[in-house]
Amino acid sequence: MSDCLFNASTLEVIYQDESLVAVVKPPGMLVHRTALSRGETRFVLQTLRDQLGRHVYPVHRLDRPTGGVLLFALDSETAAALTETFTRQRTTKRYLAVVRGWGPEALTVDAPLREEDGTRPKAEMPAQPAVTHLKRLATVEIDAAVDRYPRSRYSLMEATPETGRRHQIRRHLARAAHPIIGDAKHGKGIHNRYFRDHFDCPHLLLAAVELTLPHPVSGRSLSLSAACDAHFAALLARFGWQTHAPASGWCWADEAETPNAPAASHAHGGTQALDATHTFDATHTFDATP
Repeated sequence: MSDCLFNASTLEVIYQDESLVAVVKPPGMLVHRTALSRGETRFVLQTLRDQLGRHVYPVHRLDRPTGGVLLFALDSETAAALTETFTRQRTTKRYLAVVRGWGPEALTVDAPLREEDGTRPKAEMPAQPAVTHLKRLATVEIDAAVDRYPRSRYSLMEATPETGRRHQIRRHLARAAHPIIGDAKHGKGIHNRYFRDHFDCPHLLLAAVELTLPHPVSGRSLSLSAACDAHFAALLARFGWQTHAPASGWCWADEAETPNAPAASHAHGGTQALDATHTFDATHTFDATP
């Protein structure tokens, strides 16, 4: 993955207080050092630690190619509390994905998943419950024969997972015959290459755009939203889907107030709104001639 996807020296901070901090993770950037990180020089954990000048504790994860809301604790007690919150599934996560074909208006995929990259063969790994709720937000038809048809269809899908299995959304959308564009493992290369070469989309088109959870100190419902990266946002605009483009911000979801723009502290003062549009479903015909 090219470093050009995250060439900024700092991370965008969505929300910060004395206990936790939420940032926008760039697609292609690893959260922390792993066995897969040979040759990598930048990680979200180390970058944020250096940016804030203090230790931070990861409490959940996003796959390397996925961008969006990523939460960290600022002390070990908060880390334990937030880890318990995620483990007990007391969070609500919302993702946006661009997929091949016109997806279903609404679909719940309840299909257990086995670990793909475990120490044992996949068939020997235990199947774990996995549930993802899918909703079609918009569609587009491209006047180009990307694959075997004279025209090509794509959808913008909303995914709300109940569980957090590895590659869950990617695998469930592929199972529904609508793989995510840019998914090298579960998608189709000809579509991935077309979006890379014609639409300047060099990465997986999956973004964690919203996370809502009880604050570990106050218990209030905190909703965090992350704007899509520049490549993803440009594609949404090009396809006429900008209505669904979220802005980075936060709000207390248990009270009626205007969401706040990203800030380095918890003080109110922004005006950028969280994306609350979930029902628009227009079909666009798009001339893909370069």
